[in-house]
Amino acid sequence: MSAFLCGGLVTDPISKHALSALRALNGTDLANAIECFDRRLRNEGFADASIRCLLADSRPSIGYAVTARIRCSSPPPVGHRYHDRTDWWNYIVTVPTPRFVVVQDIDDRPGFGAFVGDVHANVLRALGCVAYATNGSVRDVDAIGMIPFGLFATAIGLSHVFCHIVDFGEPVEVGGLTVASGDLLFGDRNGVQSVPLDLVERVPAVAANLKAREQTVIRFCQSQEFSLDKLRHLVRSLG
Repeated sequence: MSAFLCGGLVTDPISKHALSALRALNGTDLANAIECFDRRLRNEGFADASIRCLLADSRPSIGYAVTARIRCSSPPPVGHRYHDRTDWWNYIVTVPTPRFVVVQDIDDRPGFGAFVGDVHANVLRALGCVAYATNGSVRDVDAIGMIPFGLFATAIGLSHVFCHIVDFGEPVEVGGLTVASGDLLFGDRNGVQSVPLDLVERVPAVAANLKAREQTVIRFCQSQEFSLDKLRHLVRSLG
C-alpha cells in the first residue's frame, strides 16, 4: 500500500494544488517527465493500448486507486443474480479523494459482462470517484459521457450478464499495469499510468521543460529554415 494508507487509516494525501498541477498535464508529457527520474523501466508504470479512453471529450483524471476483481460469465449456484456487495462501498470511502476505480475482470472471457454502466458510474461519482479503468468492458457510454467521469476499458458491452465482485482492496492488473490500493493514477486520451508519489511535486516543472524543448524542434521543422544539418545541430544542442 502507499505511504498514506496504513492499517486502513488515511494519513496526509497530496495537496489539491499538486494534484491540479498534474491534471493540467498531457499524459505523454507526464510519462516523459517520469522517465527523467529513472525510477522505473520505460516499459513499466502504464497500461498497454488494450486499455482505451472511451470518452473523447473527457478531461484528464487523477486519483488514488480503489481496486477490485470481478467475474461475469457464470451464474450463481442458486438463483439468477449475485447479491450486491455494499461492503465494497464501505471500502471505497476509506481511500482518499479523488478516487480512481480499477477493476480487473478475472473471468475466462474478460469483458463478456460490463460491471459499470450509467447507474454504477453515478454511484461511484457520488462516492468521490473520478474515473474507472478495467481490462473488461463498460456499457451506457453515451450516458456516462454526460457526467464528469473518466472511462477506460478494452471494449463496450451490452449486458451486465452475471457480473459480481470477487474481492476488493487487493492488487490488480489491467493492461499489464499492476495497481495497488492507494496508488496515484493519471488517465487521459493517451491512456492510464501510475505516478510515483514522491515525484508528484517535481514532475510538472520537468514536464514543462521537456515540452518547451520539443516545441523548439517542432517550430524549427515547420519553419523555412529547416535542413537536416541544422536539425542535427539543434537536437544535439538540446541534449
